[in-house]
Amino acid sequence: MSVPVDEGQFLSMLVKIMNAKRTLEIGVFTGYSLLSTALALPDDGQITAIDLDQEAYEVGLPFIRQAGMEHKINFIKSNAISALSEMLNNDKDRSEFDMAFVDADKCSYKQFHEQLLKLVKVGGIIAYDNTLWYGSVAQKEEAVPEHLRETRKAIMEINEYLACDPRVDISQVSIGDGVTVCRRLY
Repeated sequence: MSVPVDEGQFLSMLVKIMNAKRTLEIGVFTGYSLLSTALALPDDGQITAIDLDQEAYEVGLPFIRQAGMEHKINFIKSNAISALSEMLNNDKDRSEFDMAFVDADKCSYKQFHEQLLKLVKVGGIIAYDNTLWYGSVAQKEEAVPEHLRETRKAIMEINEYLACDPRVDISQVSIGDGVTVCRRLY
């Protein structure tokens, strides 16, 4: 359930190319993508990580500690919509993130997007995971297993929304289960 190794390397490369110092991760699970990002950040870099499941995060915490990256991570146990709303109410956090990586509730991606556009700086990156949803987005609905259909619908809606959003440039990267990379324009 974590991101594949090549996707972790891709996220790491994005952080390095951008010279990012402050990132945001929504949906942490056991922290592999979090660790990949932390390793790419400079020593004074900071990741704000939001997830409801602190126990899953703590599974990966020994690896984060062993890598000496714990000081870069601010873990927030919370519903992401609530945590992002709180950040938006705090002027200090507005438009201060260089990059955000989203791998959480797929049905909330559109809400996350609207909030993240206010938190990620102009020129910054917002990356959404699982935007190919096991290839189901290219299949006819009746060919998609029943248990994938609701999320498939949400992914198809966010893919269309992002493709039509004039506030971002996008690129669909067919790495892992698909990553849509958005660069904030304004």
